[in-house]
Amino acid sequence: MGGARGARNQVKPGPYRWWHDRRVRDTWRWPLVTAVAPITWGSTYFVTQRFLPPEYPLYGSVLRALPAGLLLLAMSRALPRGAWWWRSAVLGLLNIGAFFALIYVAAQLLPSSVASTVAATSPIAMVLLGWALLRERPHVVTVAAAVIGALGVVLTAFTGPARLDLVGLGASLAAMLMAALGYVLTRKWTTAPGATTVNVLASTSWQLLAGALLLIPVAVAVEGGPPPLDARTLPAYAYLSLIATALAFTGWFTGLRHLSAGTVGIIGLLNPVTGVLLGTMAAGEHLSGRQVLGIVLVLLGVLAGQSLARPGLTWPRLPRLRARQRVG
Repeated sequence: MGGARGARNQVKPGPYRWWHDRRVRDTWRWPLVTAVAPITWGSTYFVTQRFLPPEYPLYGSVLRALPAGLLLLAMSRALPRGAWWWRSAVLGLLNIGAFFALIYVAAQLLPSSVASTVAATSPIAMVLLGWALLRERPHVVTVAAAVIGALGVVLTAFTGPARLDLVGLGASLAAMLMAALGYVLTRKWTTAPGATTVNVLASTSWQLLAGALLLIPVAVAVEGGPPPLDARTLPAYAYLSLIATALAFTGWFTGLRHLSAGTVGIIGLLNPVTGVLLGTMAAGEHLSGRQVLGIVLVLLGVLAGQSLARPGLTWPRLPRLRARQRVG
């Protein structure tokens, strides 16, 4: 029995034997888990524009955060204790409540190209905040990868000269900085030496519920009654809440527990790229050469940020071709 079990655990030969290397799987696991968040967030632009009423942005945020928070709370079956009551309120304000509200203000006043450009600076903000609050000294490759990825986002989303609205620009910058601060604080309060161990499902649910509770009175004051739910909008809200919020934020905050703040921020650049790709496909159009170059730069930045800035991350080795021995 022992011999059979050992035979099964042996690395299989062949060109893809690197995938059976446990070290390779472990080092790529958390970047892949984290990438679920920005990819699904990128799909929210398409879903929102196609299926949801534009006049209810704040209620839309509540309908995203509240069901997702309740679901994760039911799964974790845990309430905040001690300092996590006020921490959840702070993180809910930074990551959910104020962030969603400011993003909608920016979306109404700024072209998407400008908003994407501002969002592309988020990895740099997370690198600097991680250095200041977590003492995570930035690797030169991480900074370079963030700059390359940001340039890729600009090339992908740029549509030509655009008029700048100062209020919209301020809202976009504030949203980016608040979210970056919230993400870094989330990492600090869950991974710092001496930090209380908290289940990621529980801490995510607390943030979502706190953000939703902060948004409800604002939504009532600004938008009045809630939006109608019908066969068209209900599946869209369900997707945004269950997939693009519950699943996405759980993956994002899981990544923050295992990767540096700057590394996670670089992965977040997949968000605008996904939005551009879905929008282009939905319109039946083709990507321009500039957009293709931008997407390539984003992917290079993301890969560089994961591999070169993390000493434990290794690239799979390609199989070597052995010369056949000649029979004389």
